[in-house]
Amino acid sequence: MNATYVLTLSCPDKPGIVHAVSGFLLQHGGNIEEAAQFNDHATGLFFMRVQFVCERLPEPELRQQVQALAQAHQMHWGLHAWHEPMRCVIFVSQQGHCLNDLLFRWKSGLLRLDIRAIVSNHRDFYQLAASYNIPFQHLPLRPGLKAEVEARQLELIEQEQAELVVLARYMQILSDGMCEQLAGRAINIHHSFLPSFKGAKPYHQAHQRGVKLIGATAHYVTAALDEGPIIEQDVARVDHSLSIEDLAASGQDTECAVLARAVKWHSEHRVLLNGHKTVVFR
Repeated sequence: MNATYVLTLSCPDKPGIVHAVSGFLLQHGGNIEEAAQFNDHATGLFFMRVQFVCERLPEPELRQQVQALAQAHQMHWGLHAWHEPMRCVIFVSQQGHCLNDLLFRWKSGLLRLDIRAIVSNHRDFYQLAASYNIPFQHLPLRPGLKAEVEARQLELIEQEQAELVVLARYMQILSDGMCEQLAGRAINIHHSFLPSFKGAKPYHQAHQRGVKLIGATAHYVTAALDEGPIIEQDVARVDHSLSIEDLAASGQDTECAVLARAVKWHSEHRVLLNGHKTVVFR
């Protein structure tokens, strides 16, 4: 079996952490394939991602040894087997461009995901899900049933042991309680470079204001709507000659690319939370 792992960590910054980690891996027969680090001088925190091969120790014993290292340096850490794709559930409503893009990339081997289910409050994409042989769960939202539907959604997420939930243009606001339960493992795509033009018909609003740049932001889901820690952003230049439909098409292309990059980096354990921000080891 492939004995490649990814170790991620954050801890108070001090001299010798890189030496401690690399020395630890050498001591236990590990060979580093990729490493990245960041010292945040504003917070005094150190962040690191190391991809390595270790065939000497079985994973449970390796995990115990990492725990001892982490305790010595006050580390928040994660150890992930590289050969295991990240279990994922995708939520969608009636705009399917991001869903379609993610499924194509996944089927093409570009995303390290195990997509366990597609969940929607509409039936529009059950055939798309079936074409990829992915279970489709239709959970319609009716007045007064939001708590019941969210309970069913959380039950499904836990049942599938999903490590990631992707809101691929899921046009419903999650409750504060659900946001808390999915903290750090739910990614949303917002149809703007900045949290502006909220509400209905964002591209109509942008067209009316004569914007020159449109974009998209992928971020972790929090109770503060569209204001969670940002993972990735991008923009496209537009001008007065474009219709609302042209703006929407350009914006949707950007949304797909931004969300795909965010999902890829998260699934490869390249994104570490740093308070209200993220550290992304691309």
